[in-house]
Amino acid sequence: MHIAITGAGGFVGAALAQHLARHRIPGRPAVSRLTLVDRRFADAPDDARVRLIHGDFGVDQVLDAVFDVPVDVLFHLASVPGAEAERDSALGYRVNLVAPLALFERAAAQERAPRLVNASSIAVYGAELPDTVGDDTPPRPAISYGAHKLACEIVLADLGRRRLVDGISLRLPGIVARPGLSAGHGSAFMSAMLRAAQLGEPYTCPVSPAAACWWMSLQACVANLVHAAALDPSLLPESRAITLPVLRLTVEEVVAALARRFGAASVAGIRWQPVAGIEQLFGRMPRQVPGIAARLGFIDDGDCDALVARAL
Repeated sequence: MHIAITGAGGFVGAALAQHLARHRIPGRPAVSRLTLVDRRFADAPDDARVRLIHGDFGVDQVLDAVFDVPVDVLFHLASVPGAEAERDSALGYRVNLVAPLALFERAAAQERAPRLVNASSIAVYGAELPDTVGDDTPPRPAISYGAHKLACEIVLADLGRRRLVDGISLRLPGIVARPGLSAGHGSAFMSAMLRAAQLGEPYTCPVSPAAACWWMSLQACVANLVHAAALDPSLLPESRAITLPVLRLTVEEVVAALARRFGAASVAGIRWQPVAGIEQLFGRMPRQVPGIAARLGFIDDGDCDALVARAL
């Protein structure tokens, strides 16, 4: 079986690649080729089945190389993060919309429709959310990143309707704990705070202690991506879009879990300096109503202490 991953050099993509080099997708044949696509790689699996393709995934030359052998499962993870896409709208448009559509078109041109797992985002919901979010909550993107992610969901669902691609879009929350502080991710504070506590370093948090965020560890994210690749397509909703189960935790709750794990001194250096825009977009997340994602077997991290342990 041939598996391909775009964004395979990134935080989530690298972890997914390592997992797939060691484990098969449940119910599917063993991996015969693992094609990893990105502009650079820091930690690719050392495996004879792995093929590294350096470049932009929406370019014809790269697409030719990816699909030189039919792809059975394609994970599309590559993107320009929301904050960076807002600063450079042309880059965001090219990477988050134009390139994915070219990728989807190539996948649809195959003789056999591949399973395509598309990393969408909770950014499709926008900033003004109701008290609860469920399967019937309409998307209202407030930034270009969310708009482009929603557009890709719609196109992928249409390709599925035409049976050209067996697609599923997963709306991902903030995934922790990313290494370093990425200015491109508006939700980077979620990872940065965890890392600072782990190291016992001071940190100025751009949201208030009462800010409620949606959290998911890298381990849970990878497990959900793999689960999506194994799902029976007849069980998927017409939209082919799934909002994953998350832990809704206040920053104060996470700080308390960090103190339990690393000691009170580890969080003594955390200071609060809320930034209105970040708090609005990432710190006022509503409660989630269990829906189709839970029925289909997608997972969250269980509880706050488990989240911290997995994330770090």
